[in-house]
Amino acid sequence: MTMKTNLGEAVVIERTFNAPIAKVWRAITDVDQMRAWYFDLKEFKPEVGFEFEFSVEHEGMTYHHLCRVTEVVPQKKIAYTWRYKGEPGDSLVTLELFAEDDNTRVKLTHTGIETFPKTPAYARKNFESGWTAIIGTELKQFVEQSKKGKS
Repeated sequence: MTMKTNLGEAVVIERTFNAPIAKVWRAITDVDQMRAWYFDLKEFKPEVGFEFEFSVEHEGMTYHHLCRVTEVVPQKKIAYTWRYKGEPGDSLVTLELFAEDDNTRVKLTHTGIETFPKTPAYARKNFESGWTAIIGTELKQFVEQSKKGKS
């Protein structure tokens, strides 16, 4: 049996934030901060083997996500499995951080989405638009907010 990973199927989103790497790392690993920009997680720990879950309602459907942390390199990389309760398919979300002067480049790679059901709900474009909004808008605004003056 040959295992094949087709990186052509991966969703990759890269954005550069006007924030130091330590701040971005806290935003993607501290449960209280994650609740502000990501999903309403009950618990999260950046520890290999830690399991977490959350539900998202979208267009009248509830998607129960089941995840397990698989890799942690402090201030550089975190990865976790991503699957849906009661549905076939397993995928992997990897967030990598790269310091660029006082900025941080974030690279999100989501592999394995082709293992999910072949239905419109699991279409690649949904993952692309979802991650673009989460990383490119929500996380960006969260980590850059303290840089701006408050009126």
